[in-house]
Order: sequence, then C-alpha cells, then structure tokens
Amino acid sequence: MKIVDAQVHIWAANTPERPWPARAEPHRAPLGKEELLAEMDKAGVEGVVLVPPSWEGDRNDVALDAVASHPDRFRIMGRFDPDAPGARERIAGWKQQKGMLGVRLTFHTEVLRQPLLDGRFDWLWGEMEKVGIPAMVLFHHEYMHLADGIAERHPGLRLVLDHLGLKSGKDVREATNFATLDKVLALARRPNVAAKVSAMPCYVDDKTYPFRSAHPHIRRVFDTFGPQRTFWGTDFSRLPCSYRQGVTMFTEELPWLKGQDLDWVMGRGLCEWIGWRM
Repeated sequence: MKIVDAQVHIWAANTPERPWPARAEPHRAPLGKEELLAEMDKAGVEGVVLVPPSWEGDRNDVALDAVASHPDRFRIMGRFDPDAPGARERIAGWKQQKGMLGVRLTFHTEVLRQPLLDGRFDWLWGEMEKVGIPAMVLFHHEYMHLADGIAERHPGLRLVLDHLGLKSGKDVREATNFATLDKVLALARRPNVAAKVSAMPCYVDDKTYPFRSAHPHIRRVFDTFGPQRTFWGTDFSRLPCSYRQGVTMFTEELPWLKGQDLDWVMGRGLCEWIGWRM
C-alpha cells in the first residue's frame, strides 16, 4: 500500500524580499521541504500533495522548488488568482508546470470568499473543466450549496471538499462543527465530488491519540462517499500528534477500514482522482 497524504503546507519566511499579503498568520514557524521529507520517512508516507498556504498569497514557488528537488515524493495543487493579468491564458497551460496537478481554492475567510460571492470565479470553473484541472476547495458548511451548484453545472470538473468544510478555532466545539455535516454528505450524490478527511484530530474535542471521537465522523463520510472518494490527509503542520500517529490513526485504529478500502483511502483514490501516477 502506497500512503499518500492529500494535504501538507510548506512555506518560507515573510521577508522584505518575499513579503506576504496582510490577510492571515501561520500557526507555526515555516515548514520546509527537507523537514517534511524527514517526517515523511519516519511516518512511512511515500508521497505528499503540497498545498501552498493562503497566508503566503497566491504563490507556488516553494512547492515548485520542492517538486524540482524531489519529483518522486511531491505533487502540487497550486493557488490561483482569477483576477491576475493573463489569468485565462495561465490556466490553459496550468499543468505544464512541473508537478502541478490542479488548483486549490479557499473560501474560508471573508477576504478570500468575497471574489466567489462577487462572481469573479465564475469563469474559472468552466475553464478548469475544459482542460481537465481538478480542484481542492474549502467551503464552510453554510456555503456548501455553492460547491454543489458548481459541481452540478460542471459535471466534468473534479472537486475535492477540503477538511469536510469544518471550521478551525479554539472556541469551535466538535458538536457544533459536525452538526451540519449532512450538508457535505449531500454532495456525495455528485459523482464528480470527493471528500478529504484531513486534519481530523484538529476538529474534535478529544485531543488524545487515537482521537476516538473523530472515528464515527470518518465512518459517516466513508459510508456516504465510499472508499474511492474518501481521501486521507493530515495537514501535518497543525497536527496535534506525530506524523506517524496521523497515519496509524487510520491504518491501525479503524478496524472497519481494511484491505482494498484502506488502500483507496490512504492514497490510491486520491492519486487516481488528481492524476498522480506514482
């Protein structure tokens, strides 16, 4: 079984030579490719999909450098600005960038969500569908109907729902966060939508490994989307446990997840969905 993580951020420092936009702050010091590789080797993770974080802006240089150095271990779902000059031409050749398999779009803050609500993203979905670019998208539950509409209008566009649309924050309780999970599960009726059960320990009140209160939520997603559209991921940089435990929570602590189903969830399904031929 090849274990492939559906999401990890790596990033560089905020410097005058490489400034970040003033829209978010990271949760820890920068995480680089070599540190991540060392953790992957200890955890038994063969590959990682790099997802550049929003606080660096719509840039992918750190991830592209990681792929150039380690093309057998990394691929990218890159950030994209639909308002940038030449955006339409750029999306047409998006996958010509080495290691770039798709786009990651985040709508979890007011600043990042406004272009979606304004309609400035409307043209992008059709263009990605036309050229076969999958997207990882972060919608909170109250906006999940927008993701559903996109999936319905563009049946050839493959979407992955990030983190099950859950909210982060020290004041967000598990019961409230998962109370509206049905809004996510409803999208399983769209064959072009998959779900990423990523960073699950971050969204439950139980902060002790193996985070048993997360297990029933994972099972609901698995039972609804099926093994081929349920993707394991850690979001390692904010994981409240070791990387190895992020793996074994799924491979050793979910007795109902085994055999080919485990293989699909731990990386095979993700790789087939986004086109990573390992």
